[in-house]
Amino acid sequence: MRVAVVSPYAFDEPGGVQDQVTRIVAWLRGAGHEAWAVAPGGGGPEGTRHVGRYRTVPTNRSRAPVAIDPRVARRVARAVADADVVHLHEPFMPMVSLGTLSAATPPIVATFHANPEGAVRRAYRLARPILRGLAGRIAVATAVSAVAAAAVEGLVSVRIIPNGIDLEDYRPGDDPGPRAGVLFIGRDEPRKGLDVLLEAWPLIRSRHPGTELSVVGAVRESGPEGVTFLGWVADDRKRELLASASVLAVPNLGAESFGIVGLEGLASGCAVAASDLDAFRAVCADAALYARTGDPVDLASAINSLLSDPALRADLGARALRRSRQFGRGVVLGAYLLAYEEALAAGS
Repeated sequence: MRVAVVSPYAFDEPGGVQDQVTRIVAWLRGAGHEAWAVAPGGGGPEGTRHVGRYRTVPTNRSRAPVAIDPRVARRVARAVADADVVHLHEPFMPMVSLGTLSAATPPIVATFHANPEGAVRRAYRLARPILRGLAGRIAVATAVSAVAAAAVEGLVSVRIIPNGIDLEDYRPGDDPGPRAGVLFIGRDEPRKGLDVLLEAWPLIRSRHPGTELSVVGAVRESGPEGVTFLGWVADDRKRELLASASVLAVPNLGAESFGIVGLEGLASGCAVAASDLDAFRAVCADAALYARTGDPVDLASAINSLLSDPALRADLGARALRRSRQFGRGVVLGAYLLAYEEALAAGS
């Protein structure tokens, strides 16, 4: 099978959609299929077909590296023309995804990722007649969670296929060694909740002097005592940090539809302390301890509970490993291959 996996976001900047597109291309190739990514900008997995420049624009309490030139639709059409199936991510994002929907392409399997808020959700409502027409081009629609599915309710009928990871990359070994400290992984933007964690940190250090917080993905000139800002790290180093952390803090404030960092924590056997968001409960279920969203005192209490109780950490770690099995390559790729086959059958 020949599959074009389309990302509206440039690989030049990190993001969850780009990560999933890269994984799916690799998984398809590993299963003997021919697959390539299509995206604006540069970078991406080997063989990516680039369709023009991108611009980083504010959206959904974050920033998105998207193409805004309407001429990109013609380039996308050429980039996917020789595919059997197009796997389109974030179908309503400009202009790569919208261009894919408006072009004459092979059958489309679409994946909705976002939990849009504010202006984006209002735009969905205002443009509903247009979007419903575009959604008619989708042979099989999927969403990464019920939260993401709810955002397009009434526009298209979706099935849930979660984001996935290569579990074997994260599994702790037979003797993983002692765990110590608290870990945060995320971009330095308000909705990721780093400021909430830093506000909670003195309350944690007062109970657990000497405990260290490692922050991956952010660089700041200074922070509370015991905090180390590591900035961007390679995947191997990130997995080492996950394998050695006592607690993974996931203090996001909202606009989340899945929570890939929480999943990485589960697959690493971490004790996870997460904001009480629907998206995080859908991923972590009973394998995490939850704190009121945006509440540094409650977050500190959850992390202190985990740091104080080795038996609780061990119990959550065991639950985490069991829970993560639902998000492995075999489960996720198998579901997508079935969707591709259904799209092909519908288009024949």
